[in-house]
Amino acid sequence: MGRFHWHADGTAHARDHHDGQHEHVGGHDVGDHGGYEATGGLRVEVLERILSENDRTADENRARLRAAGVRTVNVMSSPGAGKTTLLERTLERLTGRLRVGIVEGDIATSLDADRLAELADAVALVNTSRGFGGECHLDAVMVRSGLARLPLEALDLVVIENVGNLVCPAEFDVGEDAKVMVFAVTEGEEKPLKYPVMFHASALVLLNKIDLLPHLDFDVHRFGANLRAVNPGARILPLSARSGAGVDAWCDWLLADDAGRAMMRTFTR
Repeated sequence: MGRFHWHADGTAHARDHHDGQHEHVGGHDVGDHGGYEATGGLRVEVLERILSENDRTADENRARLRAAGVRTVNVMSSPGAGKTTLLERTLERLTGRLRVGIVEGDIATSLDADRLAELADAVALVNTSRGFGGECHLDAVMVRSGLARLPLEALDLVVIENVGNLVCPAEFDVGEDAKVMVFAVTEGEEKPLKYPVMFHASALVLLNKIDLLPHLDFDVHRFGANLRAVNPGARILPLSARSGAGVDAWCDWLLADDAGRAMMRTFTR
């Protein structure tokens, strides 16, 4: 949909769609609709209404979560980066320390929700193929439907496991306190430059599968430089969900006290 048009240095650029470029309306870059000569203006108007409604719902989600005293993290990644395995290890370590609810987003199946059900205090599955059209992301309305099935007053933390996609999930505020990205070393160190939206939106990048580094040509330092070019404020935390290395440090971040919670909120996109 092209809600954001980010350059590699993290700056945003909006252009006039009448020149076949980008339209910036009401604070949203809604993409290039110049090729639709007859319907371009209508498409921009419809997208702006959709995005504005999403943001209103996200604000309502956030207010509801904060009223319940719940902190919320939106975990994003490409397919196969290791989100669900990392959440399994995370929930194992947080047992007895935090009461955690999961909003599990998947296009189809309950496979990941089933994996987490024995470990989390509550899980709400949101299949985007059922009633939402099969979207490749969660938006605020979908998350609202998941939150309605969680006992928020009995939770300390809600983790939203977004649909596996390296682009779309980062474009939607769903009411979280912070966006976190799980990135596998198998994906290549150039990805922050090629897919800047998600990297720019993330407060924390969990560099997963570091146990595979001896078998890869992945350059950790180059990845860090590419990430800083897009988002100088993002923190990188290397870990391996498979071996458990670095998972405790991730849990410490989630266990941050009120000062840490305030820090997380400053990173909300």
